[in-house]
Amino acid sequence: MKRNVIISLIGIAVLIPLGLYSRQFNSIPNETGDALWAMMVFCIWRIILHKKEPTTIAIVSLISSYLVEFSQLITWSFLVEFRKTFIGHIMLGQGFLWIDLLAYTIGIICIFGIFKIFEKKVFAKND
Repeated sequence: MKRNVIISLIGIAVLIPLGLYSRQFNSIPNETGDALWAMMVFCIWRIILHKKEPTTIAIVSLISSYLVEFSQLITWSFLVEFRKTFIGHIMLGQGFLWIDLLAYTIGIICIFGIFKIFEKKVFAKND
């Protein structure tokens, strides 16, 4: 398995509990969870598109995150019912908010930077 895939799996394992944990406290803005969710989306795409450049993965992650947010404007009954479930709410969210687009953008920029630092500092020493 490629190192980036392993790092992405570790990222997902860390980001999911952090995202869920962030929703437990009123003192943590909801946008923090949204940024963490977008970071997880980046990790998922990093696994799927492991041969692509990080910039491509960041763009795909941002587009897919935006699409999920805009999908919240769709009010088909089965989709509304699915969003009411725990899994549906976690995967697709509930209620379109423009600020979420900013949170996704910040999350993707952060995780992109983290991966770039990892590639330069950690992987460069081992190659």
